[in-house]
Amino acid sequence: MAEPERIAAIVAEVMEQLRRTGSVVLPASPAPQPEMQSAGDCEDLTSPACKKISLLDHPQDPEALERMRGRTTARIGVGRAGPRLKTKTMLTLRADHAQARDAVFADVDSALPQRLGLFTVETRCGDKDTYLTRPDLGRRLSEEAAETLRQRCIPHPDVQIFASDGLSSTAVEANLEKILPALTDGLKARGLTVGTPFLLRFGRVAAEDHVAEILGAKVVCVLLGERPGLATAESMSAYIVYNAYVGIPESKRTVVSNIHKDGISAVEAGAYLTEVICKILEQKASGVDLVK
Repeated sequence: MAEPERIAAIVAEVMEQLRRTGSVVLPASPAPQPEMQSAGDCEDLTSPACKKISLLDHPQDPEALERMRGRTTARIGVGRAGPRLKTKTMLTLRADHAQARDAVFADVDSALPQRLGLFTVETRCGDKDTYLTRPDLGRRLSEEAAETLRQRCIPHPDVQIFASDGLSSTAVEANLEKILPALTDGLKARGLTVGTPFLLRFGRVAAEDHVAEILGAKVVCVLLGERPGLATAESMSAYIVYNAYVGIPESKRTVVSNIHKDGISAVEAGAYLTEVICKILEQKASGVDLVK
């Protein structure tokens, strides 16, 4: 028997044994490959178009699978290559992780606060490495920043709004231009005094307590970039607190999260936050003390 024929016979025997033991289930005919886009259409593995392509071979109910995929960003229908993830799935995971890291370490584009007429101040961190390793310093403004707020901000406003890069500069860049005008205009339309907005670099949530003490604001709302995940790096949250002071319990905060294009849209969030803040001022309470 020639060498190629002997190899083919061995392979056929092994595959037949696997079929009999149930170790593997093979299709009777070659499996149809999922319809793929051209390389030019799928150069970015993190793009919605690329992620829309199902990698699951022979789904029992393709329509149900597509309905499920349309309702969640979870990684379903990715299939497998033996016991392992498929190459495209693994590469997409790595690409999404890279985007998340970029969101954490990048700085907010300096053109953004300029377009919105915001001035920029910093916490006591001073740089990104310190921010990531010393959360306590991200909860307090620097002396220079505190003095800048006293000079440039309206004192004792009903509501003080500011933005902070937090753990995702990408989230700030993606949402701030839409949410800030919607929120500010909504509050002013209710007859409330809105403080001078600004951008805080290297800020943690509790930095809003220090801001409240400096400016004497009744309510403080920080629009903060949230820790990015592998589903999105653009998620922003709004943390709102009434009559805050440094050391206030975390349970006193009201939070609206998941603000991004695939969650609560920025404009919708601005309108909703207006309602929430008005309720907080009416009840003079926030967090667990707020009556729903």
